[in-house]
Amino acid sequence: MIRKAPAFGEGQRIGLFGGSFNPAHYGHYRVALYALKRLDLDWVWWLVSPQNPLKDPAETGEYAGRLAGTTAFARHPRFVVSDIEQQIGSRTTAETLRALKPALKRGHFVWIMGADSFANLHHWHDWLEIMETLPLAVLARPGYSLRALGGPAATRFSEAQVPAELAPRLVTMRPPAWCFIPMPLRRESSTAIRKGQSFAAPAP
Repeated sequence: MIRKAPAFGEGQRIGLFGGSFNPAHYGHYRVALYALKRLDLDWVWWLVSPQNPLKDPAETGEYAGRLAGTTAFARHPRFVVSDIEQQIGSRTTAETLRALKPALKRGHFVWIMGADSFANLHHWHDWLEIMETLPLAVLARPGYSLRALGGPAATRFSEAQVPAELAPRLVTMRPPAWCFIPMPLRRESSTAIRKGQSFAAPAP
């Protein structure tokens, strides 16, 4: 049960950006910011996952620290960091979307993901249900664009692909619908950061 969800206005355009964020980094920030602008969104909700079922618990990290770190990092007037998935005890994106159904009826929602995630979407629990529930915005990530565009999800739903120039229309389209959106690339990854690799902050 969701005790408290981010507030939003009727009919607003909202991007759902899920992840472990262990830790959140500028690559995440740039994806969220680029999606905000290219999709003409009112809000981006960062949904901090309690536990990614495709990752080892040690790799996911302690939840309270990840939530606090993401909240401190994702500073933008149209970004909201939420613990919705922790509230409902969700372990999968499909579970989260089921719990959000009342909210999904009140606004226009799109799921934001990197090309690395889209390339592996067929490994997610109930991934076909995800594709049928809301549109997906797939943002370019270093080394994954070709794999994403040639992967099982892209192949199965090839007729549902929306051209990048029509990206602003994606959020109001009936699913299944997805759009690959090229963007300037950053090389950060949470894994590399956990291993001690540092990255320069992007220019303002």
